[in-house]
Amino acid sequence: MRAVCTVVGQDKPGIIAAVSSTLADRSVNILDISQTIMQGFFTMITLVDLSGMSISLDELRGELNRIGTEIGVEINLQHEDVYTAMHRV
Repeated sequence: MRAVCTVVGQDKPGIIAAVSSTLADRSVNILDISQTIMQGFFTMITLVDLSGMSISLDELRGELNRIGTEIGVEINLQHEDVYTAMHRV
């Protein structure tokens, strides 16, 4: 199963490290990543493979929400199909 992880917030050091470390600690593989800074706002979208994940999807969402709160960014994790359907033109 694949999912899309989005991160948005005020730019600061350590955002990528915090998110990627959380994913790696739970055996989630990053397949593709894109990030940019738009007028001081950090934005990142990551395609991840959840097939080797060591916890449930809800638990991972909870951990990412906790990390997001700690570092002051919003992190969302959506199943790839849901993300694609929501962003279809």
